[in-house]
Amino acid sequence: MKAGYIKAALAAAALTSAMTGTANAAGCLKGAVVGGVAGHYAGHHAVVGAVGGCIVGRHMAKKHAEEQAAQRQQARLQ
Repeated sequence: MKAGYIKAALAAAALTSAMTGTANAAGCLKGAVVGGVAGHYAGHHAVVGAVGGCIVGRHMAKKHAEEQAAQRQQARLQ
């Protein structure tokens, strides 16, 4: 059983490192914590939840950064 967890953790680490070209973890850490806790309570799938939370958290952080950049640009034009 532990071998399955180790394989899942290694796969999650490989996926995360492949997704990030730089060390920009904005949103990933918070999303991984929330997803891990949610996954744990939803059938002991903490690793899967953490990976999903990281992906969603990173997406939301990127979306937020783009919105702020658009607002700054809009303020410069006015």
